[in-house]
Amino acid sequence: MKFFYLSTNDNDQGFFEIHERECPHLPPLLQRDYIGLFNSAKEALKKAINFNPNASLCSICSQKLVKKRDSSANQIIEN
Repeated sequence: MKFFYLSTNDNDQGFFEIHERECPHLPPLLQRDYIGLFNSAKEALKKAINFNPNASLCSICSQKLVKKRDSSANQIIEN
């Protein structure tokens, strides 16, 4: 499981980005809210949208978290 945070400042498109704890773009402590522990960025996004409909995934750290192909089962899985 990973720790996820929601930025309290919007980006250039007006969205509030969700970051994992290890993201190089994680905002400073006073500019983020803790969302919780989740197995995937997708789960964190579902929770964040409940209290901020303009939440979105960080384009940097979500690239690491999102999908990779399991060649043996030919399925898409999340890290």
